[in-house]
Amino acid sequence: MKILLVEDDKTIASGLEYSLQQDQFSTILCHDAASAKKVIAEELNNISLCLFDLSLPDGSGYELCKLVKERSDVPVIFLTAIDDEVNVVMGLDMGADDYITKPFRVRELISRIKTVLRRYQKQPQSKIIIEIQNVRINTLEGKVYKNGGEILLTALEYRLILIFANHIGQVLSRNQLLEGIWDVAGDFVNDNTLTVYIKRLREKLEDHPQNPQLIKTVRGLGYKVGD
Repeated sequence: MKILLVEDDKTIASGLEYSLQQDQFSTILCHDAASAKKVIAEELNNISLCLFDLSLPDGSGYELCKLVKERSDVPVIFLTAIDDEVNVVMGLDMGADDYITKPFRVRELISRIKTVLRRYQKQPQSKIIIEIQNVRINTLEGKVYKNGGEILLTALEYRLILIFANHIGQVLSRNQLLEGIWDVAGDFVNDNTLTVYIKRLREKLEDHPQNPQLIKTVRGLGYKVGD
């Protein structure tokens, strides 16, 4: 598997590249946003995961993450010295899959990389177009439409509706949903947060959010979409 590593500190980058290669990953190393953008434009289809330093001399990991997620559902992990909840949530809402704060142990980073990759590999293959009542999901574009108009969703909201769409007619427990979106928002997703995101989805997708017909509550069991 090939990893795109973008880190402006050449000492850290060299150590990470060596450790990744020792663990049988191949790497593409960039030290700035400009060279990373070129790789993303030309080689993204061959990349399994991206590791982005948040602060770069000519840009940020945020813009690189946005660029990647606009083109493909390649997982992204941020490397940063900023240990601040606002920055964490902003990065995760942009579609990042994990966030590790420097200094970190290389073995911990590699463990997180493997966890994220396993979760992506376990995801069922989606149809390109999924239709549920008056909602249409284009998985190739990563976009959701209601009655033909695009509905803007955060990365976590999109992953949540995609989980429902891949299990139409099945009752999913809250624990199953939390497990399914853990890789998007890590420890910041708890039971209360899940309730909030389901409420947001209903407000965006239901004709009558107070009487939901798309995302139905199955009392005592969980939620289901479709028959």
